[in-house]
Amino acid sequence: MSLLKQLREKRAKVHADLAVVLTKEMTTEVRAQRDAMIADIDVIGNDIAAIEKTDKLAAELRAAGEITTPVSNGGEKRDFESVSKRYSQAFRAALKSRKAQGGFGPDAGMEASVPANIAQALNDGVRYEQELRSTEERDGLVEGAPMLNHIGTYSGLGFFVPTGFVNAIEQATKYYAPLLDILNVMNTATGQPLPFPTSNDTNQRATIVDEANQVSEQDVTAGQVIMGAYKLTSGLVKCSLELMQDSAFDIEAWLAARFAERWGRGLEFYLTSGSGSGQPTGFLTDIAASGATPVTAIGSASNTGGSEDGTNSIGYQDLVNLEHSVDPTYRRNAKYMFSDKTLAHLKTRLDKFGRPLWAPGIASSQPDTINGRSYVINQSMPQIAAGNTTIAFGDWSKFQVRKVKDLSVLKLVERYAEFGQVGFVSFARIDSRLIDAGTHPLNVLVQHT
Repeated sequence: MSLLKQLREKRAKVHADLAVVLTKEMTTEVRAQRDAMIADIDVIGNDIAAIEKTDKLAAELRAAGEITTPVSNGGEKRDFESVSKRYSQAFRAALKSRKAQGGFGPDAGMEASVPANIAQALNDGVRYEQELRSTEERDGLVEGAPMLNHIGTYSGLGFFVPTGFVNAIEQATKYYAPLLDILNVMNTATGQPLPFPTSNDTNQRATIVDEANQVSEQDVTAGQVIMGAYKLTSGLVKCSLELMQDSAFDIEAWLAARFAERWGRGLEFYLTSGSGSGQPTGFLTDIAASGATPVTAIGSASNTGGSEDGTNSIGYQDLVNLEHSVDPTYRRNAKYMFSDKTLAHLKTRLDKFGRPLWAPGIASSQPDTINGRSYVINQSMPQIAAGNTTIAFGDWSKFQVRKVKDLSVLKLVERYAEFGQVGFVSFARIDSRLIDAGTHPLNVLVQHT
């Protein structure tokens, strides 16, 4: 049985146990047990996601011809860490073998043999030490090796210049929603105003006409949504020539990755909450202006037997009401969207049949679900509090994102040349609008005030 399958089955088992725990009276002990189970499910889920991501990357690399051996099918990983581990194990085995053959005293025979597999591991270890030492000598980290003298005072990014044995950056991370993967993205060659046609003919239907009678006129109504192109930037970062020459890291590649993360967080914010005035229109703003009637939360007390209400909780009936506030034609491809804090709350809730609202995906292509529907985590969504809009639901392909060409990353070599610095900055032009012809493909849940 594959590790991935084992993890999925393990997570399903914990979820089944959690369903039983959620039916008990919520004492302090039961709450602790519940929270521990939810934490276990999250950890296992992260392990599953990591394996799936690794396998996907390996498949892409094999398709590109960059690797020929499947990463997870027994291919030996030949790196310093694995060789060092085998070397350590082999050295201890060699000591044990020699001791069994007489030890290392003056009477011990030098002809005592070492098994071939141990000898090979020892040879690998010797090569490992030689390669490591040559690397350390190159970087000026070994006693007696020539040391580089850095001129000037570094600050900010200057911490990346190594002065010891630390050669990895501890990079802080913060999740942002992959909105461009689920929204409808359109690329255009220019940023001129772009009308997006709409039509709402839902109030019309075929009617009976008598023989030889005149047919009445029933015109088709039409409208449009205008999309612009607002310029967003990642901000300017300056880097000294000394830093670029002396850093143990590829500064340009590292900055490109940081710019990508800034863009991810920036787009999440504007596509969610943008005001539409001097910036893209977020879906929360457009839903509020669309005329859709938001669903007001009544809370989970009716299913939990507790004292929760619509200001501080979300219940099964709230999700049902939200789903059915969206027309069935849009529900076929609908997803939920909420913050991770809201997901944590929903994981502790039951439906009216005593079943958990949250269920893990079992098959490799099956997503986790809330009330039987998949969801997207968006950290720019408000958390549960009185009056907050906490959940959005509907067909996300109806939220249109307009991009003008590709993201531009500029390297400013001349501008700061007299300071011995190079600048890096990125730009993109973007807009977003909800394409609502009048029947509201998206709606939201609002906590009671």
